[in-house]
Amino acid sequence: MKHLPPMWPVVPSAGFFGGDAWLKLHEAHVKTVQASQGAVDVLLVGDSITIQWGDSWKKHFPDLKAVNIGIGGDKTQNVLWRLDHGGVEGLRPTSIVLMIGNNNMFFTPETGIEAAAKGIEMCLKNLREKFPAAAIIVAKILPAHAPGNRFYEDIKKTNAALDPLKLDSDPKVKVLDLWSDFTHADGTLKPELFTPDNVHLSPAGYGVYAGRLQPLLGGR
Repeated sequence: MKHLPPMWPVVPSAGFFGGDAWLKLHEAHVKTVQASQGAVDVLLVGDSITIQWGDSWKKHFPDLKAVNIGIGGDKTQNVLWRLDHGGVEGLRPTSIVLMIGNNNMFFTPETGIEAAAKGIEMCLKNLREKFPAAAIIVAKILPAHAPGNRFYEDIKKTNAALDPLKLDSDPKVKVLDLWSDFTHADGTLKPELFTPDNVHLSPAGYGVYAGRLQPLLGGR
């Protein structure tokens, strides 16, 4: 695998940071899922931006039963592994929100852009296979850092590479492009929507994200 970087985003692999810390996070999510068996309103799948919804989710969607399986640092390949290792087993979500890919940008110099987009597509296909009746929202990767920064530019290119994949040709899939909600006309980030690292979202940022999700999910 180390000689085939374009395969990294699409081949399921467990995450790793500091011994077994990642597996322990996965195991905690599996326990949550086992305690939430059956019908849920929303399944949230992704990385730190997903897991950090926290109180903002309760504020904007108080009436929706949600299961959140975000793990900070996750890439598409880690989500794929989790989906196949008890990460969602026994749930019956009405809707799924998938936002993944930001952390794949650390590796786009090796993998290329198309591979990162393919990884997002593979996560969608996996979720569709497991939950044929669910409505799935694929949120494109949020902007990060600043124009001219490699990370920022690669996010933009990866989001563009999703378009030819026509993910929303499935009538139950909606692609949500939040770029213009989080940037000024010149492409710079709206700082009030982000934490100081210019990657993660502030409560105001989650408010904007929630506003775009509400017509698709219901809620306040």
